[in-house]
Amino acid sequence: MTAPFRFPRFFVTTPAPCPYLPGKTERKVFTELSGAHATDLNDALGRIGFRRSQSVAYRPSCLDCQACVSVRVVTDEFRPNGTQRRLIRRHGDLVVTACKPWTTEEQFALLRRYLAARHPGGGMAEMDDVDFADMVEQTPVKTYIIEYREPSDEDGRPGRLVGACLTDQQSDGLSMIYSFFDPDTDTPGARPGLGTYIIMDHILRASRARLPYVYLGYWVEGSARMAYKTRFRPIERLSPEGWRRFEPARG
Repeated sequence: MTAPFRFPRFFVTTPAPCPYLPGKTERKVFTELSGAHATDLNDALGRIGFRRSQSVAYRPSCLDCQACVSVRVVTDEFRPNGTQRRLIRRHGDLVVTACKPWTTEEQFALLRRYLAARHPGGGMAEMDDVDFADMVEQTPVKTYIIEYREPSDEDGRPGRLVGACLTDQQSDGLSMIYSFFDPDTDTPGARPGLGTYIIMDHILRASRARLPYVYLGYWVEGSARMAYKTRFRPIERLSPEGWRRFEPARG
């Protein structure tokens, strides 16, 4: 019996300070996604907790910690709560477009505003336009950058870009690689709750396409930065016994 693709070679990164838990170090195991079977490999690895970054699939492989847990939303059973329903109505006028993974100056400007406001000291804070283009355009799998725009003006010109998400379509769901949005919530015409709305749009989009899951990446219990991921129910986490539903504390 012939395997559909050659078993990949895996590598391990040098330990570095953990960005989520003070005093901890992180280490990742990774492999290259390339060739005719990159999509199949990415799908298979995604089901066991790997994430994609450009042409690499990776997952945590820390020596003294297993806090990072892969989580995914079950799309056909998702029912928005009251706050989420209000956000769907509030942002229901947005024009949502699944674009090819090509970057624009407008996307990069929005990313810079988002990073400066939400993650000023993060690892992406110094990202330039070339780095951004690499993140979006270097993909060996089916990828979109989904744009969220305000309605067109009277002359038909596209409305203001207020959000975007780099998204992979896998055989069993959508994988949200990275989302960013207008961080200004204090000015007239501001749109609070965009991050939540973008996730809900992906859940509803996946459900319409009969894709059973939306992959949200890693969740760390007790990390305030990660708490938003468990507000979308039902949710599953990857355990040594496979994917299991769980009920985290309401955050």
